[in-house]
Amino acid sequence: MRTDEVRDLYDRTMRERARPDGPGVRVERAGPVVRQVGGPDDWNGVVWSDPELDATGADAAIRAQIEHWAALGHEEFEWKLYSHDRPADLGERLRAAGFVPEPPETLLVAPTEPLTGPVVLPEGVTLRPVTDAAGAELMARAHERAFGTDGDRLLHQVVKRLAEAPEDFVAVMAVDGDGEPVCSGRMELYPGTGFAGLWGGGTVAEWRGRGVYRALVAYRARIAAERGYRYLQVDATDMSAPILRRLGFTALGTTTPYVYRVAG
Repeated sequence: MRTDEVRDLYDRTMRERARPDGPGVRVERAGPVVRQVGGPDDWNGVVWSDPELDATGADAAIRAQIEHWAALGHEEFEWKLYSHDRPADLGERLRAAGFVPEPPETLLVAPTEPLTGPVVLPEGVTLRPVTDAAGAELMARAHERAFGTDGDRLLHQVVKRLAEAPEDFVAVMAVDGDGEPVCSGRMELYPGTGFAGLWGGGTVAEWRGRGVYRALVAYRARIAAERGYRYLQVDATDMSAPILRRLGFTALGTTTPYVYRVAG
């Protein structure tokens, strides 16, 4: 895999030509940026900025996005900054404008086919596709147990996606012998791009290191390969990145969420 070529392909197809990541949201080209706009429970933010953006243009674009989301009445939005974005000090300019950076993640990509190996699970653990609201509730519970964060937004997004646009969306969880969720993960399929995105994948503490996370990757890779997707993409935390590297993922850079909270 030629890293520079794949990064360019990712920027062009997944960012500059981004598509809405769910029902009820839209993608807009606003001068030098591409942004996704939805409701308060949807992901709202900037996904791409022009690589020719200079210091003056960057400051103007930042001000314009703050004004845009303030006018919509949203409480917050995100500027998704990649390590190769320009100008080189864009992150500093975002901070100066009031954005707060969250922990960076590693943008990892791998060819799909080599990841379609056996789905091997610990004894007593089974995989269960998420297809309805009841499954989404269990998935949100797995998320809360794994990450220690509220799962309400995830629950809203999964229920909405399953009801309104399930054709390019896969959700799955691993459950123990008592039916308690121990890991969950999602996959977004992006038609026409060659990429499928893996999201979630959190495993509760007592089940880590036993292959559950790897099994969910293999399960989703098989579906992506069957549907003709060439690459899998992950925005990986420090916890999942080492596992994914061992599976064959390559880093294309880092991505940092810069969050702006609109004053009330």
